[in-house]
Amino acid sequence: MIDLGTTASVTIRAPIEEVWKALTTPELIERWFFGVDTETDWQVGSPLVHRGEWQGKPYEDTGTILRFEPPSLLVHSHRSPASGVPDRPEHYQEVTWSLSERDGETTLTVAETNLPSQEAKAISEQAWKAALSNLKGLLET
Repeated sequence: MIDLGTTASVTIRAPIEEVWKALTTPELIERWFFGVDTETDWQVGSPLVHRGEWQGKPYEDTGTILRFEPPSLLVHSHRSPASGVPDRPEHYQEVTWSLSERDGETTLTVAETNLPSQEAKAISEQAWKAALSNLKGLLET
């Protein structure tokens, strides 16, 4: 397997606490992250489940909370059955959400590692760009 990763960033005119809340409140996540239903208790070691619909088909992506350091760092694993790779930990992606605040603006950087293919990387890059744009729009209105 090729070890591929991608990174996306956005600067949002909102305090870090507001951005953190939007990243960790299921009702808000649904509004900016493609209508996904999120289930977790945000405790390190707990499961993270995202349910939604993509290209007209339902999906359920899973992961585990690896680090939770409000309001600046969230790290979780991620597995999508749609990826077609075996369900083994060495195939899971790791998603890192890093936040920093300066002058009332928050910069959010999302890094995803261990993507299974160039195609998966391209899809992920498009999805992060759209999701972060949605988040910015939600918080700056």
